[in-house]
Amino acid sequence: MVIQTRLTKEFGIEHPIVQGGMQWVGYAEMVAPVANAGGLGFLTALTQPTPEDLAKEIARTKEMTDKPFGVNLTILPAIKPPPMPNTGRRSSREGSRSSRQRATSRRNISTISNSMASR
Repeated sequence: MVIQTRLTKEFGIEHPIVQGGMQWVGYAEMVAPVANAGGLGFLTALTQPTPEDLAKEIARTKEMTDKPFGVNLTILPAIKPPPMPNTGRRSSREGSRSSRQRATSRRNISTISNSMASR
C-alpha cells in the first residue's frame, strides 16, 4: 500500500518516514539505507569534526544512494559552539540542488534561517 502525503510529494520519497539527525549515529551507513528504502534520512553535521569531513560524509552518502537525503544543521545557540563556521555553506554546496531549490522555494527556508540567525 502506497501512502501519498505532502511530505512524500515535496521531497520525492516513497514513504512518509523521516529518520531525524542523531548525533554520533547519523552517518552515511544509516542514512543511505533509509533513503534506499524510500524514507528521508538525515546526516548529522555536528557528528563531523570539520566542514571538510561533513563534505566527505555527504559524498559517501551520495555514493551509497541516489535517493533524497538531508543534513541536520543545529542553528540553536550553544553554551560552547562547535568549531564549524562554514557547515551550512558546505552542506548546501554539496547537497542536491533540486531538493534544496524545492525546499527553499516552497518553505522560504533561507529567509527563516537568516532571520533566526540574526536574533
